[in-house]
Amino acid sequence: MSTNNNPNDNVKPGDGIRSMRSSTAFKVINYELYAKPNIVVMTIGATCFCLALGYMAYMRSKYESMGYYAAVDKDGKEIFEKKKSKWD
Repeated sequence: MSTNNNPNDNVKPGDGIRSMRSSTAFKVINYELYAKPNIVVMTIGATCFCLALGYMAYMRSKYESMGYYAAVDKDGKEIFEKKKSKWD
């Protein structure tokens, strides 16, 4: 009987870098390469990101509806200034 002690015997398709031999230090430093995707955490993160973008868009539209506009300062910063009429 031939005993095959090949570490790649129990490799499944889709394992990717998890199937390769590496040191413990490499696995600790590059944890995201070895962790399996978690759909719950990904959904929570994507939802929070979308809510933050939506809030920024809401605040921008709120300022614009109050009569402010985005202007670029002489330092290169974006600031909101009140619209001024030439008739004042």
